[in-house]
Amino acid sequence: MLLTKECDYAIRVIKNLAEKDIETVGMICENEMIPRPFAYKILKKLDHAGIVTAYRGAAGGYKLAKDPVEITLFDIINTIDNHLLVSDCLIENHTCPCHANGRTCTIRAEMERLQGVLVSALSEKRVSELI
Repeated sequence: MLLTKECDYAIRVIKNLAEKDIETVGMICENEMIPRPFAYKILKKLDHAGIVTAYRGAAGGYKLAKDPVEITLFDIINTIDNHLLVSDCLIENHTCPCHANGRTCTIRAEMERLQGVLVSALSEKRVSELI
């Protein structure tokens, strides 16, 4: 299981913004080595979720809409890629081969437990701890 590149970039965008007052897309891209099209897409999602605020105009840019202590890694990842799962069998309405021929899946319960551990760990880690 890997985070998508977009999630990785989003975490880096938020870390960058947590270290600055207001930052332009160009500076974020330069500082974090993120392709500009990705940055715009990510910032739009983060703005829509209320995690960042966009400022227009000559002195414009982006700024965190919340204190870094209020933003968790889970908030960022869930905004960008809201279906981060440890296993395909956790996808709703997914037909698992373990259920074929009337068998009972012995793996799903453990995958659900691991999913809970992952969500809990990401929910505990605050952006303020990354700067």
